[in-house]
Amino acid sequence: MTHAPAPGAADSNANPFNQRVIEEFRAHAGRVGGDFEGVPLLLLTTTGRRSGLPRTTPATYLRDGGDWVVFAANGGDGTDPAWCRNLRAHPVATVEHEGRAHRVEAVFTEGAERDRLYAQQVAVSPQFADFQERTDRLIPVVRLRPADAATASPCAWPTPAPPRGTWPASPASRWARSRASS
Repeated sequence: MTHAPAPGAADSNANPFNQRVIEEFRAHAGRVGGDFEGVPLLLLTTTGRRSGLPRTTPATYLRDGGDWVVFAANGGDGTDPAWCRNLRAHPVATVEHEGRAHRVEAVFTEGAERDRLYAQQVAVSPQFADFQERTDRLIPVVRLRPADAATASPCAWPTPAPPRGTWPASPASRWARSRASS
């Protein structure tokens, strides 16, 4: 099950810096100051690949069409960040953005698409060129595609996502079922 922790619950991000960013993000409807002032930021909640527990982390992003695109740079470290490894194991996640929680599915980009998106990120945030130079791995670029626009819900920081396969049906499909059973 992928969801973000209930309001007031201890978050599952063990990094104190990230925890402060998460708290500020939620307290100010997605706005964060300091080093992140004006930086496009979202909260990504994945399912831990070993624990099965929700793991929330802040991430910078680009928009590409209706998708969010995130970059597993990990500061140029030699390994992918935990959230990236979690998405490889469990590609369904939750994005908190602009006061709403969105169920998303992760798609790892490749080839020319990956290169185009990474170049766009470097143009916006030049430090991403340095991150790639510091590591021997090709930094993954992950497209977070909304699973269903009808599932976006206002955040009461945050709205837990139901388990996979249990998302509420659209009003049209509920209407069709009610007509079929009458």
